[in-house]
Amino acid sequence: MLIKVNRKELTKHISIVQKAISQRTTMQILEGIKISAKNNSLTLTATDTEISIKTELNAIVEREGDIVINSRLFGDIIRKLENDIININVENYMMNLKCGDSIFNLSTQKADEYPDLPKVEENISIDISAKDLKNIVKKTTFAVSNDESRIVFTGVLMDIKKSYINFVALDGFRMAIQRLEKETGIENSIIIPSRSLNELVKIIDDEEDLKLNISRNNIVFKFNNTVFYSTLLSGDFFSYSALLRDEHKISTSVSKREFQLAVERASLLAREDRANLIKLNVKENYIDIKSNSEIGDVFEKVKTSEHDESLDIAFNSRYILDGVKILESEEIVLNFTDSVNPLIITEAENDSYIYLVLPVRLAG
Repeated sequence: MLIKVNRKELTKHISIVQKAISQRTTMQILEGIKISAKNNSLTLTATDTEISIKTELNAIVEREGDIVINSRLFGDIIRKLENDIININVENYMMNLKCGDSIFNLSTQKADEYPDLPKVEENISIDISAKDLKNIVKKTTFAVSNDESRIVFTGVLMDIKKSYINFVALDGFRMAIQRLEKETGIENSIIIPSRSLNELVKIIDDEEDLKLNISRNNIVFKFNNTVFYSTLLSGDFFSYSALLRDEHKISTSVSKREFQLAVERASLLAREDRANLIKLNVKENYIDIKSNSEIGDVFEKVKTSEHDESLDIAFNSRYILDGVKILESEEIVLNFTDSVNPLIITEAENDSYIYLVLPVRLAG
């Protein structure tokens, strides 16, 4: 292999594929990036067997070849170099790297020992904008479970309907649903690991469009000169639609900012209690928020739109705040049924997002 490549471009593409490098792998080959030089382009590939990334950049290729180089070391070296052009020569699995007055000699590994990328049949294909995908990830992945014994709930359900897609995350205490209006013409559902989605949004630009291809075990996102592969989680997801109600005992709007700040202040004392417990007393045109612990108590009052009913209900303050913080409208709608059924929070000006929180049952 004998190539010349722009340092800034190489740095950018190394950073992309490094999102698929695991720090916990027991296979030395997976600590590396596979580099393939052919037809005046470099293809960088990395995988941890769950996430795989392939990205291409232009280069002057005088002699073709394929090698694997340690990801951390190679990336650190390239980022520290200063000249624009890097010359790389690989012979007998030794890489000679020259950039300005800097010269490195690094050992490499055989590329034929590197795992193949997943084979994905392009039988289901969906286009999505990077802006939409980033919004979906922001509003769902925080609500997934961290419990590896319930593996399906560590992912986000992509529930594909003919005219829209629901992205659903839940952990047994709260649930987030982001609906994307999209004519798909198909019906299918898959579970995408939340880690895959979080790593993906780190390497896409807001103005990009992505093409999704779905097969039985994998999903592929294609954008620019990069292909991002993720395995899918297998298992049955929760029948989430059963929790959604159209009618509520109390439906009241409130300033998102005022409600969030009041809950944040109440949670200062709630944190002293293991359950982060806050109590809401919902009345005609306001909500009383209370919290107490061994070191004191707090009382907050927030104005709401008028309603006829009243209700006492309690929540883990963290679950309330996690959902409210990411809402974007100035007014939010709080929908209550009773003290044991979930609170459903929506944006006043946008019905595409639903956040649901289970209450804490109080003794007596």
